[in-house]
Amino acid sequence: MEQLAISDPLRVREQLDTTDKETGYRNLVKRGEDGTLSLSFLVSGVHCAACIQKIEGSLKAQNDIERVNLNFSSGLLALSWKGEEDRANDFASLVEGLGYGVKPFDPESFENTQKKEERFLLLCLGVAGFALGNIMLLSVGVWSTSAETMGMATRDFLHWISAIIALPTILFSGRPFFRSALKALSNAQTNMDVPISLAILLASGMSLFEVINHGEHVFFDSAVMLTFFLLVGRFLDFKARQSARSSANNLLKSIQGFATVVEGGQRRRVLIKDLTEGMIVSIPAGETIPADGEVVDGNSTIDTSLITGETLPNEAQEGAYVHAGTLNLSAPLKVKVAKAADDTLLSDIVKLMDQAGQSQAAYVRIADKAARLYTPVVHLMALLSFLGWFFVIGAEWQDSLLVAVTVLIITCPCALGLAVPVVQVLSIARLMKKGVFVKSGDALERLSSIDTAVFDKTGTLTYGEHRIVGEYDEQDLQLAASLASVSAHPASKGIAHSYAGELLKLDNIEEIEGCGIRGIYNDQEVKLGSRSWCGDAKTPESEHVEVWLATSSGRKTRFSLQDAIREDAQSTIVQFAKNNIHTVLLSGDRKQVVDVVSEQVNIDEHFAEQNPKQKFEKITKLQEQGHKILMVGDGLNDAPVLSQADVSIAPGTAIDLAQQSADIVFLGDNLSSVHDAYELSKTSQRMVMQNFALAVLYNIIAVPLAVVGMVTPLIAALAMSGSSLIVIANSFRIKFSS
Repeated sequence: MEQLAISDPLRVREQLDTTDKETGYRNLVKRGEDGTLSLSFLVSGVHCAACIQKIEGSLKAQNDIERVNLNFSSGLLALSWKGEEDRANDFASLVEGLGYGVKPFDPESFENTQKKEERFLLLCLGVAGFALGNIMLLSVGVWSTSAETMGMATRDFLHWISAIIALPTILFSGRPFFRSALKALSNAQTNMDVPISLAILLASGMSLFEVINHGEHVFFDSAVMLTFFLLVGRFLDFKARQSARSSANNLLKSIQGFATVVEGGQRRRVLIKDLTEGMIVSIPAGETIPADGEVVDGNSTIDTSLITGETLPNEAQEGAYVHAGTLNLSAPLKVKVAKAADDTLLSDIVKLMDQAGQSQAAYVRIADKAARLYTPVVHLMALLSFLGWFFVIGAEWQDSLLVAVTVLIITCPCALGLAVPVVQVLSIARLMKKGVFVKSGDALERLSSIDTAVFDKTGTLTYGEHRIVGEYDEQDLQLAASLASVSAHPASKGIAHSYAGELLKLDNIEEIEGCGIRGIYNDQEVKLGSRSWCGDAKTPESEHVEVWLATSSGRKTRFSLQDAIREDAQSTIVQFAKNNIHTVLLSGDRKQVVDVVSEQVNIDEHFAEQNPKQKFEKITKLQEQGHKILMVGDGLNDAPVLSQADVSIAPGTAIDLAQQSADIVFLGDNLSSVHDAYELSKTSQRMVMQNFALAVLYNIIAVPLAVVGMVTPLIAALAMSGSSLIVIANSFRIKFSS
C-alpha cells in the first residue's frame, strides 16, 4: 500500500483551482499499486484528543475505510480506502458535518493560514487584556466598600460601566470559542469549546441580569478575566504545536521555489515541482539542491545536515549522488535529475514525518477513551452541581450557577489530550535532526519495551561495501584509486572510497569486461583488475577479496578488501548490553565470517548461513518465549523479519522493501543512531507517563474542589490553562534531555 502522508504538496497547488464542489477532493486522490486509494487534506478546529477521536471514529465507521490518521500537530488527515475516487468528497463532507473546517493542503497557503490564525488569536488576546485592565480598576472600587457606604446608584453605575466594557469584549475576544462551538452545534455535534462558551455566556448573562435587577452577583470582571486566561492557554497551545511541527515545515520549504535547467546550452528557470527525470540542473554555490540526482559536472562540498544530521560537509564530484534539500557550499555543480521533486528522499522524509505525527499508540487510545466521555460527563456533572447546591444545600440560584460554570471550565480534558501527541512530535523531530526518521508514531513506544536486539551483518553491522585493509604505498593507492574512480565495479568502488586524496588524471582509460580497467599515466600503461589479468600468480591467495595493480614497468601491488565493520558497531552493542538488552546476530553469510564479526563487536549470540525463512523462525521463536524484539536489517532477505519483529530499524542504504517494512530509518554510517533512538524512546515514554500523572492529578484535585464550591470560575480558567501548559512544558524537556 502506498504510504499515507501529505498528498503530494507540490502538485496540490496547481490542483487547488480545480477543487470545487463538483469534483472536490477526488482530484487529490492517489491510487496505489494494489488499487488502494489515499487522500490527505487539512482539518481546522482540532484542539484536543476528543476532536481527533470524533473525526477518526466517524470515518472508521464507513465500511470502505481501511485506515485513517489525524495528525494532532499539523491538522493533516490521511485516509485510505478501497472503492471509488468520488468517495473522497463524501469523506470531506462528513468531516465538515462534524463541525470542522476542511480544505486541500498546500504548504504556502497552510503557512499563511497559520499566520492569520496567530494574528487573530493575538488580537483577541490583546483586546481581552486591555479590557481586563480597565474593568479591574472599576472592580476595585466596588470591592473596597459596601453598597450602603457607596450608595446603590453609584454601585449600579459602576456595574453598568463594567457591562459596557465587558460585553463587547466577550463577544469580540470569545470568538475563537464561540465560532467553534456554533459550528459543532449547527451540525448536531459538540466539542470542548461548547462547555467553555456556555460557561462564559452563563457568567456574563447572569451578571447582566443582576445589573438590570440591581443585584450584587455581578461577575463581569471574572468573565473577562476568564476569557483572557482561556485565550492565553489557547495561544500558547497554538505556539507549542507550531514549534513541534516546524521541522517538517522547514523540510517542505526546501522543495519549493525555482531551479535553473540547462537545455541545449540555454538556461531557463522552472518550478522545482516541474523537474522531471533526466533534466540537467545548474546549482551555483550557496544554493540548495532541488532534486535527487547525479553530479555530471563540477566538484564541490555539500552540507547534508538537513538530511543526515551530520555537521561535516561531504565531497561531491562527478558521478556522486546528491539529495534534494542539501546545500551546495563551495563551487557550481550540474546535476542530472534522477527523480521528480515529489519522489525525492526529502519528500519521502516529509511523508514519514507526517505519518508518524499522530499514530495510534496505546497511550493515545487511552486518552481517546477518556476524551470520548468528556462531553456527556462534564455537562451532567455541571447540572448535578447546580441542582445539588440549589435544592439540597439551599444556596441562591446565582451561587449555584456559579459553581456549575466553574465545573464546566475546570474539567476540560486538554491536558490529557496533550499528554501523548506533544511528546511524540517533539521526539520524532529531535531524532530527525540526527538523521533518524520515525515512520510510525507508536514505534518509540514499542522500542522502549524491547529486551532483545537482533542485527543483520552485511550493510548493518558492516558498511555493505568492500574497503581496503592494510597499509599501502601512497603512490600505489593514489594510482589505483584514480583508475577505480571511473568504474562501477564494487571492488573498484571500494578502492576509490578508501582514498581521500587528490586523484590523478589518466589518459585512454578503458574497461575490459571480466578483467579490469586500464589507462595511461606518464606514458606508462597502468592496469587494475584480477590476478589472472595483471596479478602475480605465484603470490599466495588472500583470504580477502583481492585486486591487483600493475604498471608496464613491471611493478605489481595487491590490494586486499573486505566488508568493513562500522566504526561504532562495537560501542553500540556494548551500550545495548549496558541496558541489559540481549544482542543477536542473524546472517546469511558463511560461518567463518560471521564468527569473526561476532567476536569483533562482542555480540552475545550469533547464527550464520540463515535463509529468510530461518531468520523468520528465529524471530518467531524468541517472541513465543516472551521476548520483545528489535530487528535491524537492510536486505531483501530481512524484509519478512523486519515486519515480524515488535519494532524494526533499517539504514538509509537499505533496499526500498526493507525501508518500507521498517518502523524507523536512519541515514549516515553511524550505527549508534539505533541506540540513540532506543534511549530517546525510553525518555519519551517516561515523559508520557509523567504527563498522564500530571493530567490525572489535576482532575483528582480540581474537580472535587469545583463541585464543593471552593474554586471560582477565574481560578478554574487558570487551573485549566495551567494544567495544559505544565504538560506542554514537561514535554518540551525532551528537546534538551541527554
